[in-house]
Amino acid sequence: MNVEEIIKTTKKIPLESRTLIHLTLVHNQVNEIINNALKPFEVSLQQFNVLRILRGQKGRPANLSTLNERMVTKMSNTTRLVDKLLGKGYVNRAVCATNRRKVEIIITDLGKEALAKMDKAVSKAEKDAVSNLSQNELETLNTLLDKF
Repeated sequence: MNVEEIIKTTKKIPLESRTLIHLTLVHNQVNEIINNALKPFEVSLQQFNVLRILRGQKGRPANLSTLNERMVTKMSNTTRLVDKLLGKGYVNRAVCATNRRKVEIIITDLGKEALAKMDKAVSKAEKDAVSNLSQNELETLNTLLDKF
């Protein structure tokens, strides 16, 4: 199905607009695929992203500003995301000993275990999502997207 059919228009859409509409539609589809993979774990894509960032800290705590900088989707509600993960027992939060205004967040063992399971589900969903593309097509697509 092409873009015009999806948005139900009969008029010719300029190539630039068509490209951006297409990217938006693909973005929405990818989000839906990943969110569906994460649904059994009752975490959002943003919460999953926070957990991956914290795991990447390799035992070192991160603060809210570090999380925000590294988020794939920039958000202003990082505190709320951390609060939800705290409620699930996936992270711990503490006030920094050297700077009482700074809050440090660290992933828990339970968070690491849950994240390992989420990784498998998301990896499968990602592979399924691009299964219609060859390795060469994926490389070409990434080269083109890098130009943005």
